[in-house]
Amino acid sequence: MAVNYGEKYPVGKGKINVYTEGNGDLTIIFLSGAGVTSPVLEYRPLYRKLSDTYKIAVVEKSGYGMSESTDTERTVENMVSESREALRLAGINPPYVLAAHSYSGFEAIYWANTYPDEVKAVLSIDMGLPETAVEMGKAMPEEKRRAFNEKTQKLYAKIQKRGLFAKLVKKFSVDATGMMSFDNLNDEEKKLYADLFYKNISNKEMFEENMNLVSNGEKAGATGKLKVPAFFYITDFKTPMKNGSWKEYAIKYAEEIGAEYIVSDKGHNMHSIIPQEMADNFKKFLQNLN
Repeated sequence: MAVNYGEKYPVGKGKINVYTEGNGDLTIIFLSGAGVTSPVLEYRPLYRKLSDTYKIAVVEKSGYGMSESTDTERTVENMVSESREALRLAGINPPYVLAAHSYSGFEAIYWANTYPDEVKAVLSIDMGLPETAVEMGKAMPEEKRRAFNEKTQKLYAKIQKRGLFAKLVKKFSVDATGMMSFDNLNDEEKKLYADLFYKNISNKEMFEENMNLVSNGEKAGATGKLKVPAFFYITDFKTPMKNGSWKEYAIKYAEEIGAEYIVSDKGHNMHSIIPQEMADNFKKFLQNLN
């Protein structure tokens, strides 16, 4: 039996994959972190525990999962525009609740503030913020980030061959979020996850998003603070910053906008470790919202 993976819709010069599940009155849109192999499978442990109550849609960005390249610059406005168009073509209408992981925090903030009629609330899966992007940019300026990207591309080209080296670094590459070793996916889903990882690992979109980190964060920040109700899961994500820490900025931001938040010690990819806990808290928040 083939894995249910979604449908593709023409956007830009390619096709964007959208997966749906559940039939609730409220629709939760999952937006993925940077470089996520397969958003549909990566967030399955969490959204499976929400789809008994809500309609779920996972939008796979250009070059991610089963999506093709739209051949557009990886700016926050393009990513949001393409997600909105894919959802429109899929017949999934707003208002939405945006569930944003890591890098897609920029998209969630930009989307919610630019199109306020479309977004009812935001669920943060340790999402990135404009302030963290700026501090990360100071710690790794553009030229340094470009050199890092080039070095990473060479490393990924070796991993993509699926030889001995790929096996040696499995825990830090294809299984970095535990999807291959945990029981969240069945054997067929794990095989597809691995195939998509090695297929997508060198896609240009992954590297271009990294180069646009600061500008995308700044564009999101220029729309102002998040103006819709929000629930934040926050971790002490270790990433280079000039000043402060990921956790400090996230707590400060959540408190400034009056968001509910939980500080977790389960790591940046906690959606694969504590999906039931997260689903329970998200449900409670959304029920109170209604």
